[in-house]
Order: sequence, then structure tokens, then C-alpha cells
Amino acid sequence: MSHSAIPTSLHQYVEDISHDDDSDPSKQLQTTLRESITRSLSSRRPLLTHLNADTTWLLSIPYPESAPPTNGRIYYHILIDPWLRGGQSDVAKFFSQQWHVEESVVQTITEVEDVVRGIEDTVDKAQPTSTKSPIDVILISHEFTDHMHKDTLLEASPSIPIFASTKAASAIQSWRHFAYVTEIPRFSGDWRESSLSPLPEWVGVSRVAYPGQDLLYYHSAVMVTFHSGEGEGVEGAEAVIYTPHGISPSDLAPVAEAKPAIKTLALLHGLQDISLGAQLNMGAHNGLKVQRLLGAKYWVGTHDEVKKGGGIVSWFLDRKKISLKEAIEKAKEEKGEELKGSAMEGLKEVRFEELGNGESLILE
Repeated sequence: MSHSAIPTSLHQYVEDISHDDDSDPSKQLQTTLRESITRSLSSRRPLLTHLNADTTWLLSIPYPESAPPTNGRIYYHILIDPWLRGGQSDVAKFFSQQWHVEESVVQTITEVEDVVRGIEDTVDKAQPTSTKSPIDVILISHEFTDHMHKDTLLEASPSIPIFASTKAASAIQSWRHFAYVTEIPRFSGDWRESSLSPLPEWVGVSRVAYPGQDLLYYHSAVMVTFHSGEGEGVEGAEAVIYTPHGISPSDLAPVAEAKPAIKTLALLHGLQDISLGAQLNMGAHNGLKVQRLLGAKYWVGTHDEVKKGGGIVSWFLDRKKISLKEAIEKAKEEKGEELKGSAMEGLKEVRFEELGNGESLILE
């Protein structure tokens, strides 16, 4: 497990190592990142990078040995919910408007592409140059503009495929910018059915939500499933489950019962409990229940940035900051004897990671 900070331009960041003084703290961070990427490759494990303080992520999955890339690259790079700079507003500015308090470590899609190229160059400097964007796909979890940020998305190359929730896909198609926009399919029980072109056949993207009609898809999850190359036949599937507002554990039962089986490698779920009359972000208590159901190896916090807000919504927003320890103590009180003597009692099963703005984590 390794955390490391990333720069605005990772390529330049890594190139500068040879010019830095040994006592420079930035060199130590640069070396850590290079070592992390090298270790990620040697172990063929995914690299998760937080691109802002909120809920924009870059998931880089190594191509399995059984499915070598045709483009000469080492990783398949997935950009999730990019909102890099500027404000966001839903309905109208007088109703709700927000800004990042902490400036995103990357400010443009071009800088995200620099990060991606830097990751690849760290592994193989002899790669052929290409004018095509190194971002393989963009995922949009919700139509709300802190997830579907139009100004950020319009910076992206029209050639990048977009997988989005139903209403987000419709909105993005109306911009007439991207050549390929499709709705994320609902998880059916077999992840292979969500491996839609132009995704490689060893990667699937699906949406997990309440069975039946889900009007806002608010408390839902986007699941990225991939075959790590380990195991026989269809075995060896792993998933990163991204649920920025939270999801009811019962709605995730199909994942826990999936055939072929899916190992939840990482759960991205926030700690903060946020409501506005109705529940918005479900918080740490719910996250712990989901983690226990899925047995996620990593629980990574997301969508917990306390943003600068304006408009009517900001007057009535109720935010409760709940620590993991508090959530576990409450679970012990509720479960009582059931948890005694278990690994949960000593907090050993919960591997929580809070990645800061610009930090990365190898999902080992």
C-alpha cells in the first residue's frame, strides 16, 4: 500500500527528479510516486488517483497478460466524474451553487492527460507518441453538475467514449460534442454482460441501484469490473465500486451473490452524513454496512469536501461529520455479542483510506 502526491504535470514531475537536490522534499515525493507506479506494474495492480479534494478520480488498470494492449500502453485509464475548476450550479444559481475550497491538483483535461502520459512514461519512455487522448473512457455517475460538469467535460476530446447514468447520458448527448455517449447498463448478475464496446472485453462498467424504477438514481453505484488475469476461466474478476452518495446495502446484494463471483477490491463511499430534508449522502454508518456486506479490501473516502456554497440550499444543508471510529462503535452497540471475538471488534477488517487532493493508492 502506497500513497504519493502527484503534480500538475506528472511527466515533468518525474523528469525533474534528476535535477532536484537530494534534500528537497519534492524529490522524495517524486521518487515515491515513481516507485509506486513501478510496483503497481510489477504486481499488475490498479492505481487509484484522487484528482481533487472531492470526487474526481483516475483509475488506471494494468492490461492483463492474457489481453495485451494493441496501443502499446500499459494501463487502461478511466476518468470518473471530472470537475476540475470553476463553480457548479443545479437548477439555478440562486438555488444552489458551489465551488471547490481547495484548488484541484490538475486544472484542465489537458493536465489530466499529462498525468496519464506521465504514468505511462514512467514505465516505458520508449512508447510511440500519439495525438490521441490517453484517457480511455470517462464515467459520469449522476446528472448533477458536481459530477457532470459541462465546462470540464467540453475540454475533453470528442473521441473519448462516455458512459453515464440515464439522465446524464441524455444531457451530454444534447451537447453534440462527444462521438460516443451511452447509458451505463444496470448490473444483471453477470459482469461480462456490461463489457460493452468500446470497452475491452476484460473490463465491464455497470450501474447498481434499487430494483425497478429509480427516478433520480441518486443512491446508486457505478461498478468497474475487470479480470485481473488471475484465476481460471471466468474466475478472478475484481471490482471498484463507486458510490459518491451511498447506496443501501440491500441494493448491493446482487453483487455479493454474483455469478461468476466478483471480489470487491475497493469501495469509494464517503463518511459525511448530509441531508436536505431528505437524505443526500448516506455517510459512514451506511458505508460500514456496505463494506461489511461486500468485504471490500479497501474503503476509500469520497465526496467529503466541504465546499464553498451559496444559494438557498446552503442555508438548509445539514452536514454531520462522522469518523470511522464512531461508525464502528455504533455498529458494536447495535450488534452487541455478534461482533465479539471477530476481526471487526478489533477494527482489523476495515482498511479505510482517505486520499488527499493529488494522492494515489496502489490497490494491491
